[in-house]
Amino acid sequence: MSYLRGFAPWIAFSATSAFGWQWAALIALVASGISLTVDRRAGTRIDGQILTIGMTLYFAALAALAFAVPDSPVQAYDSPISTAWLGLIALTSLAVGRPFTLGVARRRVPAEVADSPRFRTTNMVITAFWTAGFVFMAAAGFTCVALDAAPALRIASQVVGIGLPMLCTHLYAARLRARRPQPAVAMA
Repeated sequence: MSYLRGFAPWIAFSATSAFGWQWAALIALVASGISLTVDRRAGTRIDGQILTIGMTLYFAALAALAFAVPDSPVQAYDSPISTAWLGLIALTSLAVGRPFTLGVARRRVPAEVADSPRFRTTNMVITAFWTAGFVFMAAAGFTCVALDAAPALRIASQVVGIGLPMLCTHLYAARLRARRPQPAVAMA
């Protein structure tokens, strides 16, 4: 469910875009702001909110542009630009050695695990899955817009771009858990 909550602003943007991209961007900005506020009040560290901060900045800029220039040609590309923005954030987090998944994953494990090199490596791999998904969605989105592809193809590319990283993350984490040495069970 945390995946869905993390993507709530994009879902809100998509669900409300029929009312005009200005309003959809504003609603997504509000959803991003609420997500930031809820997480901060829950004690989430800033490194656990990298994507949320990035999406808040994106939707703030998009809302400003959409209200200032309602007929902007950017409107046709707002979805692929947003996933390209996510890809850039994710890629940058990999390049600087601070994968965006690290802050989120850190909340779910003891401190001694979170501070280990293996944990960082695991999060580099998981962030790479998500980076690939974001880049795929951006490339597919730009291609769909340029070729005036059917909405079903656009939706399918987004499902693949989010679904595959989710699946890879789940399978990779399960594989690592299966490899973890199990404590010996005392026989009575």
